[in-house]
Amino acid sequence: MVKEKKTVHRIQMTDGKRQIIQQLLQEYNIETTADIQAALRDLLGGTIKEMMESEMDQHLGYQKSERSDSDDYRNGYKKKTVNSSMGSLELNIPQDRKSTFEPQIVKKRQKDISEIDQKIISMYAKGMTTRQISDTLYEIYGFEASEGFISDVTDKLLPKIEEWQNRPLEDVYPIVFIDAIHYSVRDNGIIRKLAAYVILGISCSGHKEVLSIQVGENESAKFWLSCLNELKNRGVRDIMLICADGLTGIKEAISVAFPKAEYQRCIVHQVRNTLKYVPEKDRKAFARDLKTIYQAANEEDGRKALDCVTEKWHDKYPRAMKRWYDNWDAICPIFKFS
Repeated sequence: MVKEKKTVHRIQMTDGKRQIIQQLLQEYNIETTADIQAALRDLLGGTIKEMMESEMDQHLGYQKSERSDSDDYRNGYKKKTVNSSMGSLELNIPQDRKSTFEPQIVKKRQKDISEIDQKIISMYAKGMTTRQISDTLYEIYGFEASEGFISDVTDKLLPKIEEWQNRPLEDVYPIVFIDAIHYSVRDNGIIRKLAAYVILGISCSGHKEVLSIQVGENESAKFWLSCLNELKNRGVRDIMLICADGLTGIKEAISVAFPKAEYQRCIVHQVRNTLKYVPEKDRKAFARDLKTIYQAANEEDGRKALDCVTEKWHDKYPRAMKRWYDNWDAICPIFKFS
């Protein structure tokens, strides 16, 4: 999938902006980038305060300098500390006598205005521990987030993950890819490797969709059958082509769950596994010859190319092409769609 480019903010100067900047330089005696951040933090707090004052005016129906016969009126301020992307801010929240004022810019019980939840989830998804996340937040933003708080945030994901994993699917997917992402997890103080198997479908409209992510310690026909049956339980009735690496038991599971589906061995993995037997000096030439196999016009021409490549390189690398012959029945379906 094409990675979406991040939007780059382009600065467009105007006379009004220049005047504001000059006022900032004079007001805050700015000399360093740290001074800029401190000034912006102060301005953020001041701006929020003014916005809440306006909200209070609307709530009471009259401005601070006006008189009114209303039995509800301003009743001082209450200090509140919130976390922002510029660090911790102490705000003065306006209060009313009846305690009916509900500020919207910073809601009651809201302790964070930096969208920190999304930042925590992003760091968690990249494999950082709760302690590392806590230290990073303090280093970047200047406020502490306890490991318990971070765990509470990440735990909120669990219902959403379960809902996503059980969502209904379309009834037909012409092509489904299965591949693994390997990662390290800490389990009872022990680091071990696990594989998350990503099942990616191409819909009839041509859109890519991650259908499921399954974590498994041991590949087997039973494991893959449970994965494929889960797709059926969520509404998938037919798949035309399933493309995967040589996963243990996958072929047998496909024949049971989706007997009409073609199983296609992943050519990328097939080529990579072959080139493991070839040293760097011959790798480019060998890879170029392998293309003549899977880019052939039909299965017959592909098999002839396979024999030619094997004959050419057999003396130097006798084991390199063995898997092509062993897996030919799962490689050749590609020619039905060429």
